[in-house]
Amino acid sequence: MSSLSRRCSLRVSLALALLSVIGSASTAAGTELPKAGREAIRRGLEAVDCAIRAGQPPAQRLAVIDYRLPSDRPRLWVLDLQTGAVLFEELVAHGRGSGEARAAHFSNVEDSYRSSLGLYRTLGSYDGDNGYSLRLEGLESGFNDRAFTRAIVMHGADYVSRAFIKTVGRLGRSHGCPAVRREIAAPLIDTIKDGQYLFAYYPDAAWLARSAYLGCTARGMIKAGTGAAPGAKEQQASPPRGVAD
Repeated sequence: MSSLSRRCSLRVSLALALLSVIGSASTAAGTELPKAGREAIRRGLEAVDCAIRAGQPPAQRLAVIDYRLPSDRPRLWVLDLQTGAVLFEELVAHGRGSGEARAAHFSNVEDSYRSSLGLYRTLGSYDGDNGYSLRLEGLESGFNDRAFTRAIVMHGADYVSRAFIKTVGRLGRSHGCPAVRREIAAPLIDTIKDGQYLFAYYPDAAWLARSAYLGCTARGMIKAGTGAAPGAKEQQASPPRGVAD
């Protein structure tokens, strides 16, 4: 492990310890994060620490999505791994195959329209059909490593807004992408693009048991650079519901 990787890993480990001791976290504006959000952030920091120990490159920022929360609540946070500051706290949509107001079903399968769990490395930004967007590389074999071929990207969407929630009672749903408010898409994407990390969390039993990036210190089984845990299997998906949003 390089000196830079060791330093970044140490920072993440320290952040994990501080979060464990304090038992809470605050946004830059001073708003306390919800309890479910704190658990997701703790797991995300753990995943980044494991990834760096496994040979993945260090990063300066981490985006965390907590799919345990309903879509009408902020459930996306961007953390500065060097200072501990929370740079963004935002709404984010899930895939229409994952559920309605709440996401409960996840998949790595093409055309499932479901969101995928686990750790991602962010790639470059581009202008596409959904406007300014961010490509993602899934690092977890069997759980999100088809994100690039499935065109799972972060982008802005009109159905991610308080106005949409007021009308429908929840956010609209994507084809599996973590869609955000249009007005925040560009600054958010520019903050986490080009080699940062994104972590999508939900207490799915199969993923928690097989993730290569959770509990790596205790298991001691992670293989550098593979992105796969021993015995990982492909998540299967039932046919999407086909509900128009």
